[in-house]
Amino acid sequence: MMVYHLAALTLAFLLDLLIGDPPKWPHPVRWIGSFILFLDKKWNRGGRRKLKGAIMVLAVLGTVFLAASAITYSGYYIHPLAGIIIEAILISTTIAQKSLKEAALEVYGPLHRDNMPEARLKLSYIVGRDTEKLEEPDIVRGTVETVAENTSDGITAPLFWALIGGAPLALLYRAANTCDSMAGYKNEKYLAFGWASARLDDLLNFIPARLTGLLMLLGKKPEHTSFKKAWNILIRDSRKHPSPNSGWGEAAAAALMGVQLGGINYYKGIVSDRARMGDPVAVLEKGHILSVIEIMNRTSLLFLLFLWLGGMLFELAVTWI
Repeated sequence: MMVYHLAALTLAFLLDLLIGDPPKWPHPVRWIGSFILFLDKKWNRGGRRKLKGAIMVLAVLGTVFLAASAITYSGYYIHPLAGIIIEAILISTTIAQKSLKEAALEVYGPLHRDNMPEARLKLSYIVGRDTEKLEEPDIVRGTVETVAENTSDGITAPLFWALIGGAPLALLYRAANTCDSMAGYKNEKYLAFGWASARLDDLLNFIPARLTGLLMLLGKKPEHTSFKKAWNILIRDSRKHPSPNSGWGEAAAAALMGVQLGGINYYKGIVSDRARMGDPVAVLEKGHILSVIEIMNRTSLLFLLFLWLGGMLFELAVTWI
């Protein structure tokens, strides 16, 4: 099955690069989101919200895993090739490399044309912070942070779980990530109800995020420093992020580009001062959006090769034993 998973996730990787997520096509994440919203409205009230939130996560993940397993193994029952194709289609819905690139370029285009209002608007589609008054460096910073952070969340993590458990685990990961994005907030409404969602997402991203940060450094030569210095920045700054995992991608990208990420953000008028990551050797400008897209692309390809190496070594070890 390991070879089948490798074939399926590689085909999924190519499908995402070529097709992405056409907005009018049916998509499992939309269905998962609708299910989460239904349970949120039904259970996120009254007492024992932490328990209800944990049950919500179990209900969502259990439903998604069983449905994905049934579809995947029905394909393999027909024929291995049918199984690989069906599995690849399912895994491709968990990957967002093309979408991330397009979203970043949607911000880069207006910046390149000096159209700041449109750049601010496009940025608001991919970040939760206030964007109405941002100038170019902060618009670029928001875009770079989004791409760097989501290289793990949206590409390498689902591929990692696809290697281990095929489409069922890839979709289970995506369901957990969607639970976190919809309920994992530290506010009055979700602090208790979203606790299980946030903790599970942290757990599932723990290994992929660290592999991603390391492979970012291996995939591209640092622009303004040595590899040793970039590595020191990664180790120094990756732990500064409020998320135990998001800092690995952001710190690695900052080290490679010689820029500083983090700083002052506003959320509905409320100030948030994020820890700084990286050394400000270069001033953030629109060209760094293209640079972080290149980092994402190189890292994703290197991660795919890493999975092939790991998967084949595992197969050889099993055969030898």
